[in-house]
Amino acid sequence: MNMKKIFAIAWKDAVIRFASSSELLFFIILPLIFTFLLAGGSPSGNPTNNRTRLVVVDLADNSISQEIIAELEKSTAAYPDVLSLEEAEDEFDARRTDAVLIIPADMDTAPIQNGTAQLEFRQQPNNMDASISKRAVQTAIRRVSSAVNAANTALEEARTRGTFESTEAEQAYFDDALKLAKDMQADTPERITVIEGATPDQVEYDPRANTSAGQLVTWVFIPLFGISALFAYERQQGTLRRVLTTPTSKAIFLLGTISGQVLMALIQMSLLILFGMVALDLQWGQEPLALFILLTCAALAAGAIGTAMGTFIKTESQASGLSIMAGMVMALLGGCWYPLELFPAAAQTVVKILPTTWAMQGLLDLVLRGGMV
Repeated sequence: MNMKKIFAIAWKDAVIRFASSSELLFFIILPLIFTFLLAGGSPSGNPTNNRTRLVVVDLADNSISQEIIAELEKSTAAYPDVLSLEEAEDEFDARRTDAVLIIPADMDTAPIQNGTAQLEFRQQPNNMDASISKRAVQTAIRRVSSAVNAANTALEEARTRGTFESTEAEQAYFDDALKLAKDMQADTPERITVIEGATPDQVEYDPRANTSAGQLVTWVFIPLFGISALFAYERQQGTLRRVLTTPTSKAIFLLGTISGQVLMALIQMSLLILFGMVALDLQWGQEPLALFILLTCAALAAGAIGTAMGTFIKTESQASGLSIMAGMVMALLGGCWYPLELFPAAAQTVVKILPTTWAMQGLLDLVLRGGMV
């Protein structure tokens, strides 16, 4: 009998809460939008490749053009994506690429030798990635042309000594000199030694994980603080007095109201967790039991605060305003918007009294650090 009463009270509160269709906007639509945008969108298909994409059109399709592309493959700043001219123009016009390199059909050793070689480079205006790609192209061309220039210099020196008896002999000499120059270039030792510091970063931050966890806590805690608005509404409308005149104890009424809101919060958090797993590629599911316990404890803590607020707030409008303000302030101070490590040491100690702090720490321990609650 008591379970039926609890369910009836919880269902009544759900009907009141979702009486306006705009509630869905705050329940799931806005949390998903904010999570996606603040996390930087969907994860890259190749998260280990931090180089800028450079579309390359190879109209020459010869050894020189292949060498230019090979040098771009070695670049640490940009990587070539070879497409047809039509595909490249479509990508550039639709602004799906920042820069396009077109290697003309007449690109060969002869234009490089006589200094008439030209490449076509197209870039989007005022684009930093396009400037990075341009520098990568210049570096690649410099490496390719330096070998050709070295071979050409050797050929001129040999000509002054009258070494060649035919044009074929000159070409053979040039080819051998070019091969030797390329071999020497490939064997050139590194002039710079890079040493990466092993000191760990004290701020362990992943924008996708922090945003997913922070938005989850923010958007769930505010409605749970809003339990106070339900109590104020019941008092204003007089329904609370009528409910208590029935064989329903105050404990049953409180349990029905709180459990209903906590259940809706768990549904909302589950949807946000699934969104983080699918859209942001976060490993929320690696410890499902620990995650469930953590979310339940966080929801109960927020529900308890909302219930306490409901004991002294008089009107529904006051409850709504105070719930939003308290939720935003606790989310900010609890590290939902910025890593706690960026706060002063004293502030990091004080905010440990907030449930948002522990909720964020637990969630990040699970998804970011692979820990257990």
